Amino acid sequence: MRVVFLGTSGFAATILERLAGSEAGGPVLVLTRPDRPRGRGRHPASPPVAERARALGIPLEQPESVNDAAVRARIAQAGPDVVVVCAFGALIKEPLLSECEILNVHPSLLPRWRGAAPIERAIMAGDERTGVSIMRLTAGLDSGPVCLTASEQIRSDDTYGTLAGRLAQAGGRVLLEALELSARGTPAPFAEQDEDGVTYAEKITAEDRLLDSARPAVELERLVRALHPHIGARVALEDGTLLGVHAAALLEPQATGTDRPDRAPGASAGQAPPGVSAREGHLLLGCRPGTLELLVVQPPGGRAMDAAAYLRGHGPLARR
Repeated sequence: MRVVFLGTSGFAATILERLAGSEAGGPVLVLTRPDRPRGRGRHPASPPVAERARALGIPLEQPESVNDAAVRARIAQAGPDVVVVCAFGALIKEPLLSECEILNVHPSLLPRWRGAAPIERAIMAGDERTGVSIMRLTAGLDSGPVCLTASEQIRSDDTYGTLAGRLAQAGGRVLLEALELSARGTPAPFAEQDEDGVTYAEKITAEDRLLDSARPAVELERLVRALHPHIGARVALEDGTLLGVHAAALLEPQATGTDRPDRAPGASAGQAPPGVSAREGHLLLGCRPGTLELLVVQPPGGRAMDAAAYLRGHGPLARR
């Protein structure tokens, strides 16, 4: 089966590698987004899918718009039986939608969490399960009919990184199943999505990243996990400094001595005052309700470090 692949992110790069290593053979063409400035130096860098396609030796194109006539002609020239899209990051429009059979690998159990950030939003919402859906791409936002799904439990310690890794493996598996069924002439049946169950996973904004102490600690602990390691949560100190937060844990209000895994190790139990403070060498965020211990933080322009190391270099906060 001849496949053209459209994708951009690290998640999509994992799907591409799984597809390239399958018995059906790799894609005949990969399209991804152009190189963009990244990092503190703002040097041009390729998307993960571009790097993976080059490593695999697959023909690669990086057009400004996949909907341009010349790009559509390049796709047609490749003669695909199907176009596979995964985390491409740009809108695919008519007439391309009608010119090809297009399957989308979407990391949620549709219709829940349509949109840009389904993995992050599932963790942030405290969902017990999520998954991957193989759907036919249509003009609507992730609204096309679904043919196959794979479900995955969200563990209490899952970060974006750990959950996305498992979902990418599951997505590769069900995508190959869908392609194999189609190649045998018995494609999996498509079913329209139930509009009553629709939720939207909006793109993560700067406001979403901020740990607001007016919110419950349990919600903020999920937020830290949902944004690690690719985006990162932040907390505002009294002087306005935004401190990056890479890992955090709930501080149980009960008496000490508990062995519960969700309790921050070593810190004394009890509600911390609102905002960021230090207690017994631990960095705490007092919430409403609850207390979050900030375990791994990153000062502006610095490297990530454990909270104890941070406090040793920030005496005024440590003495509060």
